[in-house]
Amino acid sequence: MPRARIQKATPAPNAAEPLFISNYGLVLTVYILYLAGIIMGLPALIGVIIASLQSERTDPISRTHFQFQIRTFWIGLLYAVVGILTVHIGIGAVVLLWTVVWTLIRCVKGMLALNAGEPIGDPNSWWFG
Repeated sequence: MPRARIQKATPAPNAAEPLFISNYGLVLTVYILYLAGIIMGLPALIGVIIASLQSERTDPISRTHFQFQIRTFWIGLLYAVVGILTVHIGIGAVVLLWTVVWTLIRCVKGMLALNAGEPIGDPNSWWFG
């Protein structure tokens, strides 16, 4: 009785490679929403939702920007809460001012890196990336 040959199934060449799209426009939109959020608040929430939903389905450069933006939102929210809770003892105004300056610097640095087509060096940084 002849032996049957077993052939290994080879995956299609593109089956294992995930399809990534560049989200340059969405990354820029989130930075703009964060800048508007300094004044109005709600746009920043919309921005973090966009960044969270898109962070896993994008190219590597946009992924670092989305990760940076998500961290910017949550750390900025922490700073803002601390500032609001300590405003009655005088230090809160300084903390709130720091939050605005910190957010501005992170957004501008992120937009400049995005414009140059560069990823964020340290997207998990508490400072300026």
